Amino acid sequence: MKRFDVVFLTEAREFLLGLDEKSRDKIIFNIDKAKIRTDSDLLKKLRGEIWEFRTLFNKTHFRIFTFWDETDYQETLVIASHGHIKKTGKAPEKEIEKAKQIRLKYFELRSRNNNGNKK
Repeated sequence: MKRFDVVFLTEAREFLLGLDEKSRDKIIFNIDKAKIRTDSDLLKKLRGEIWEFRTLFNKTHFRIFTFWDETDYQETLVIASHGHIKKTGKAPEKEIEKAKQIRLKYFELRSRNNNGNKK
């Protein structure tokens, strides 16, 4: 049974489209696996509200930064903000900060759009 759906924001989509087909397919395969089973090798909490989808393929560590949107009680969403090829042991602080900023902007726009729909 699927635990959540994934929405890819523009930067995450562009990151995936910029990869070779086999790498992209492996990342999508791992994301689909993470939807149905809890596994910190696939989806790991980094800090605060920021998580990452993790894929190791051909000795390359791919990361898709994410956050949860549980504001709709019908459906839980994981929002993929952007991607990164990991070159160091820890997730770079600037990438985590970027994900935090994208999250804030996402919820601000979502709130503004929902308030506009209630008129």
